[in-house]
Amino acid sequence: MATPTEIVDIALGDRSYQILIGSGLLDRAGSYEDLGTSAGHALVVTNAVVGPLYGQRLHSVLRTRFGTIRIVEIPDGEAHKNGVTLNRIFDEMLASGCDRKTTLFALGGGVVGDLTGFAAACYMRGVRYVQVPTTLLAQVDSSVGGKTAINHPLGKNMIGAFHQPRRVIADLDTLDTLPQRELVAGLAEVIKYGPIADSAFFEWTEANIGLLLERDKSALAYAVTRSCRIKASVVIADERESGQRAILNFGHTFGHAIEAGLGYGSWLHGEAVGCGMVLAAELSARLGLIDDAYAARVKRLVERAGLPVQAPPELSTERFVSLMRLDKKSDGGSLRFVLLEEGGKAGLRPVPLGIVSEVVEAHRQRS
Repeated sequence: MATPTEIVDIALGDRSYQILIGSGLLDRAGSYEDLGTSAGHALVVTNAVVGPLYGQRLHSVLRTRFGTIRIVEIPDGEAHKNGVTLNRIFDEMLASGCDRKTTLFALGGGVVGDLTGFAAACYMRGVRYVQVPTTLLAQVDSSVGGKTAINHPLGKNMIGAFHQPRRVIADLDTLDTLPQRELVAGLAEVIKYGPIADSAFFEWTEANIGLLLERDKSALAYAVTRSCRIKASVVIADERESGQRAILNFGHTFGHAIEAGLGYGSWLHGEAVGCGMVLAAELSARLGLIDDAYAARVKRLVERAGLPVQAPPELSTERFVSLMRLDKKSDGGSLRFVLLEEGGKAGLRPVPLGIVSEVVEAHRQRS
């Protein structure tokens, strides 16, 4: 069923842009209005899974806007979000004569979006790019806000830049081809918005998680739109994560440690974040910021979505904590976590390493 197009504005002065959300946007010429010229280059970055599905369709619609269009396919998966893959994009741009008027298009999920955005931030010290997210996780989170990065073996997203896209084109129809595991992983980023910013959305997600798992288009349209509106308000208030924007990382400090500890790609990002939210809610309750009942609600919703709620047994408590100390929010003898302060509100707080270890160990023992 077709859904009407929703528009979410990201008001950042000369870096402002719009998020378009709806059905049929990928093939609609109007989605790409004012993005290119007949003399310009367009480079579509995608992967070996998404490229065969949507690469030529995007190429066809861009032909009306750009003089030269090339498609580069990169390997699929978090394990390839690194400098080697980034250089493949640079190799293609240099070989094809891309200049400062080039526009990059990120056609895929979060890995493609982060890599393409970082390439755009670096090439000739900055060129334009457009996000065309094809996964739920990318549509509700990673394509919005201009955070771009690659991974390092010791830490996730430790090498990157803030570089805002020119537009985000979230075609809900691309979710039809998304594997169920990827859809479930994306639900983690939907779930996080309620506890940190919107109690009513948390309740809506609890009531509609079944429809989201069944890919009901109306439910997905509302979830994507509401998630983007919440993220937009946070990004506008704190573009470079100097304060409030940190709340969007709820569950991510634990989650990034899981990803790095198991090896990137072993757990999907959303799976690690889902488990991370359970741990972060337990830590919030342990510190008396929320009651045990609210932490249990978070865990129950994560579990109903089909996401992991138990930390991987392969990671010892010591290894878990040592990996979190490499997180960008680490601060000396404490770790800074996004913690729930009440329903629909969160904040970044320092927590002594000893308490973090106690919570992780207790969680592992219950497992």
